[in-house]
Amino acid sequence: MWDSLRGLMLQALNGLYAFTGDYGFAIVLFTIAMRLVLMPLTVKQTKSMYELQRIQPKIKELQEKYKNDKEKLQAETMKFYEENKVNPFGGCLPLLVQMPIMIALFNVLSNTAKNPSPAWNLTKYLGPDNPAAKAFWHILDITWSPQHVWTTVGKVESIPYIILALLFGLSVWLPQQLQPGADKQAKNMGNMMALMMVYFGWVSPAGVLIYWVTSSAWQLAQQAVQTRVMKRGAAEEAEAAALAKATGPKGSRKKAKQAGEGPK
Repeated sequence: MWDSLRGLMLQALNGLYAFTGDYGFAIVLFTIAMRLVLMPLTVKQTKSMYELQRIQPKIKELQEKYKNDKEKLQAETMKFYEENKVNPFGGCLPLLVQMPIMIALFNVLSNTAKNPSPAWNLTKYLGPDNPAAKAFWHILDITWSPQHVWTTVGKVESIPYIILALLFGLSVWLPQQLQPGADKQAKNMGNMMALMMVYFGWVSPAGVLIYWVTSSAWQLAQQAVQTRVMKRGAAEEAEAAALAKATGPKGSRKKAKQAGEGPK
C-alpha cells in the first residue's frame, strides 16, 4: 500500500513537472489538487470549528459549574455536544488524511537524493548539477533541507530555504492565534508547536515545505471565506428570529381581534 501511494505520487509529480517544467510549481499544483479533493472534508472541518467556537461560552459555564467533579463535567459536556449536534473531533479527519500524503512526499524527496535508482527517481536524479532539481524562488534543489544548504552549500543560498522553514512554523502558529476564544494555555501550546515545526522544517526537504505552506495558505483562505459566510448566515437567522419575536404577539392579537369581529 505504501509503495502504491509513493508510486502514484511519483507519477503525479512527473506529469505535473512535464507540464510546468518546474518541480516547485508541480508541487504547488499537486497541493491544490489535493485540497480540491479534500474540500468536502475541510468544509465540514471549518463548520465544526465554528460551532465549537459558538458554544464555547456554554462550555466554560459547565467547566465552572463542575470544576470539582471531572466525571460529571465530562458527561455534561458530551451531553451538551450531542444536544447541539457538535462533534469536537470533527476537525481532525482532514489532517489525518493529509499526513500519509505529506509523509509519502517526505519519503520520496528524501530518498530521491540518497538513492538515485529508477525506483526512487522523479524524472532523473535530482542533484546540484541537474536543472530539473531547481524550483522557483532561487531554490537550488527541492530535495535539500535548509540545514543541508546552510552547512554544505552556502549561507546566502540557504536564505530561501530558511524563509520556507519559517513560513512552515508560521502556518502552524497563525491559525491558533486567529482562533476566537482560544485560551492562554492553548496559545502557549500553539507557540511551542510552531517552534517544533520550524525545527522540523529545518531538516525537511524544500519540496515538503512548499507542499505544507501552500496547503496552509489555501486552508486559511478557505476558512476565512467560509467563516464569513457562516457568520452572515447566523446573523440573518438571528435577525429573522428577533423580528418574528417582535411581531409575533402583535400578529397574534391582530388575528384574535379579527376572529372576534367575525360573524357570531
